[in-house]
Amino acid sequence: MAVINGEKDNAHNGISVLEYLSKQGKKPSQVAVMINGDILPKDKYAGTVIEENSEVEIIGFVGGG
Repeated sequence: MAVINGEKDNAHNGISVLEYLSKQGKKPSQVAVMINGDILPKDKYAGTVIEENSEVEIIGFVGGG
């Protein structure tokens, strides 16, 4: 079971990070993704699969002024 943003998530094992972001309605250009403590480059989102026991953190950017 993967852990995504601190919550156990069994439903998304085996899908790519890009697919997960799409299902969550998040734009890849507006988030940063860490897997097991390492920042994932945006060009790796499509080819990186959320695996069993992965710890994934998705951080969204907020603009304002």
